[in-house]
Amino acid sequence: MITKTSKKEKRDKRHFRLRLKIQGTAEKPRMSVYKSNKHLYVQLIDDVEGSTLLSCSTVLPVLKSELKNTWTKEAAKVVGATLAKEAVKKGIKKVVFDRGGNRYHGKIVTLAESARENGLEF
Repeated sequence: MITKTSKKEKRDKRHFRLRLKIQGTAEKPRMSVYKSNKHLYVQLIDDVEGSTLLSCSTVLPVLKSELKNTWTKEAAKVVGATLAKEAVKKGIKKVVFDRGGNRYHGKIVTLAESARENGLEF
């Protein structure tokens, strides 16, 4: 019997494989990306302590008022730039990129490039 796997199951499988290989520390936190249909969420996580150091998303009132749509590449660019600027202010320069099982394509690439342009290294 052939079973069909859903997109969510495939993404979860990719994310599990990815998380086996990467881990964030206080000096080099994990930059975790979650993408829903309408919003984009990014966190800097210290996996050793189990704490979130910094977060940014299109849900924030400051960014939401600035953006026309919260699900576009332009929104991803703004979120990446905002997170990178805040991280540099806190003294975080290097991160480990966790794409959350998503393909490195479209909004994920735009977010990553924007973060790199604004001071983060990964």
